[in-house]
Amino acid sequence: SSASSARSLPSSVVRFSPAAARRTVIPPWLASRLRLAGIRSVSLPVDISNYVMLEYGQPIHTYDADSVQGGITVRRAAAGENLTTLDGRDRALDAEDLVIADDSGAIGLAGVMGGAATEVGESTTRILVEAARFDEVSVARTARRHKLPSEASKRYERGVDPQLAPVAAQRVADLLVELAGGTDTGRVTDVDHTDAPAPIELPAGYPTARVGVDYSPEVVERTLTAIGADVTETADGWTVTPPSWRPDLTEKEDLVEEIARLDGYDRIPDRLPVAPPGRGFTRSQTARRRVANTLAAAGLTEVLSYPFVSQAENDLWSSADGSHVPSVKLANPISEARPLLRTSVLPGLVEVLKRNHARGFRDLALYEIGHVFLADSHTADTHPAPPLGVRPGDEELSRLHAAVPAQPRKLAAVLTGHDTAAGPWVAPRALDWQDALDVAALAARSVGVELRVTQGQHAAFHPGRTARLSTADGAVIGVAGELHPQLVASQGLPERTCAVELDLSALLDREPSAVAAQPISGYPAATQDVALVVPSEVAAADLLDTVRRGAGELLESAEIFDVYAGKGIPEGDKSVAIALRFRAPDRTLTADEASEAREAAVAAARREHGAEIRS
Repeated sequence: SSASSARSLPSSVVRFSPAAARRTVIPPWLASRLRLAGIRSVSLPVDISNYVMLEYGQPIHTYDADSVQGGITVRRAAAGENLTTLDGRDRALDAEDLVIADDSGAIGLAGVMGGAATEVGESTTRILVEAARFDEVSVARTARRHKLPSEASKRYERGVDPQLAPVAAQRVADLLVELAGGTDTGRVTDVDHTDAPAPIELPAGYPTARVGVDYSPEVVERTLTAIGADVTETADGWTVTPPSWRPDLTEKEDLVEEIARLDGYDRIPDRLPVAPPGRGFTRSQTARRRVANTLAAAGLTEVLSYPFVSQAENDLWSSADGSHVPSVKLANPISEARPLLRTSVLPGLVEVLKRNHARGFRDLALYEIGHVFLADSHTADTHPAPPLGVRPGDEELSRLHAAVPAQPRKLAAVLTGHDTAAGPWVAPRALDWQDALDVAALAARSVGVELRVTQGQHAAFHPGRTARLSTADGAVIGVAGELHPQLVASQGLPERTCAVELDLSALLDREPSAVAAQPISGYPAATQDVALVVPSEVAAADLLDTVRRGAGELLESAEIFDVYAGKGIPEGDKSVAIALRFRAPDRTLTADEASEAREAAVAAARREHGAEIRS
């Protein structure tokens, strides 16, 4: 039945004598079957309607015909209208609610629950049986609006055969006559506004072309006939009229799915299609997968967290000093406590770490690659959505795209516990800020980028154990280190929890287009170490860069292997030990040549940083 206008419903009337109405004993077999189906027994008329609903799949409602004032119709609820339903609750109806009504007003929520005013009781002598087909969406919205799920609403939401209502109503009337001693008055109202299923043209050879199995005409006709369809052969194929109980069959692809299902999925070949040339992963996709695979191979576990955060979380994790960060707000947030989209991946990742740690996992190394959403002056105001059913013009699309916030990808990792489980002859090492730096370096090297590490500051990180991560061109793309002790305590995190976050999009933009292979010299290397004393405020990375520049072309590599401050070192200074390796491509270096290059590196460090060789 349509949901918009007042309509009469398919119905019939059964009459009882007063004595018969009092004698309506529920047969044990009927009550038992309902109980096994999970429905409690109420009264014989109600039990019969529930039994037919289970038997046919058509919800039925019975009314006390003497309580109905005039005929019944279907309409939308009026403004301010109320209805007391069978559960005894007085409900304020919404203008979108579909109701069953008589001359007095609403007497039932269509497809959901009847009203108490027309309920069948012990004194009922005439029963009005109503069966209908209601719109699936209308019933679903009404049931959810009133928080009133019922056996009837569940069936209407999934669709009911439009041809079933008269048959089911008559079945209820027959059972009332048989089991309750009633008399069928023969007064039947049947208003049929349903449309016959639309025929579908199925070209010959179409199922074979779509599935890849050679379906003969006999197989096509047999399978479609088996589902209740009317199949008529034509010059170009078949005209197929679906049965009324299959509203999902609306186009030829639906018929092909039925043919494949009934003939057997095992007959469908499993040959993979050949991808056209140039259709593989893009360069960015390949690099991103390489980063993810590298970290997974290193023992980290990839997770996926929610992108919804609070303003305080965005300010803490996305600003070096904890100042306010502009954020994108959701129009319909899942939780009012977290109505914003994240500007950092770390808030959700920290929540995952806390949840796993609370469940007994102590050694954790988690990482996530995901989008962040950056608000700016161009995305402060949300552009109104275009109307439905109309394709936006180019100018409208440009404004919509301009309103979309920037969504770069970021890589974040959190680490706590030990690097390995304890065991015989195994001494686990506690993870620290150096491991966070290793994660960043490992991710960067996997795409051919070297990171520069300097002392950094961040509101969420330990003030003395925070590294700023930048690229060779000076762009700052991340932070790594140990989380701030106050944050660890307030969040209930394990002590000495470490974290790292990189702007993965910026990192991938700096991936070299090609890697030039360096020739391997056949001559031996000359190695020398040097320990330089410099002021404590000099970053070890800056000192290393200076040594590399000063050593000249003979230097093959320079690595820091020790940093020391304490006894024997002047207060306010530190000793940085660097291993130098020299090699020439065309000859064996002499000790004097290696020492000369070493002295040149020391001289550069003395000039720029006031370095002195540790005695």
